[in-house]
Amino acid sequence: MASAESVLFMERGIAATSMDDIAKAAGYSKATLYVYFENKEEIVGILVLDSMKKLYHYIASALEQQQTTKEQYNFICRGLVQYQEEFPFYFKMVLDKINIDFESHDYLPEEKETYQIGEGINEKIKEFLISGIDKSDLRSDLKIMPTIFVFWGMLSGLIQLTENKEEYIKKAMGLSKVQFLEHGFHMLYCSITDSGE
Repeated sequence: MASAESVLFMERGIAATSMDDIAKAAGYSKATLYVYFENKEEIVGILVLDSMKKLYHYIASALEQQQTTKEQYNFICRGLVQYQEEFPFYFKMVLDKINIDFESHDYLPEEKETYQIGEGINEKIKEFLISGIDKSDLRSDLKIMPTIFVFWGMLSGLIQLTENKEEYIKKAMGLSKVQFLEHGFHMLYCSITDSGE
């Protein structure tokens, strides 16, 4: 069901996609959907949450399975690319404005859980940065939280740009998507390393 909604949301946008459209694409009756979901916003919330859980797993795995700071960084980058390729619609959504006001009761439970997973991802990136600084691989003057956000902006922007301009990159630069991303990832890594690697 998730891939059916993703395709619809990408093609039409969330606002223009109706519960009828979702039911038809998923092969269910509209009545069946309403048994499980209150509205399409709840469906979107659940799908974003599920995709964020995978992103968290990709990043956590990169940090657990790799030893060196550079290897961890490379695997974080690969995890982000994998996430964008698997969930292009949600990749764009997680970069949008998110609800951070959970004092009021006007939010979906999935929104709060998505926020918490996002904070967990930030915590993993923080651990990566602190570990790299402690090993003298990364610059000691890095301000952790601003660096995390700059990191997200630059990496996600590079990945999205490459996705949007893949043909141009190939024609104008003679580089494949993978080659261009590796070049960009290396440049970004050099901006945070202690040695300017």
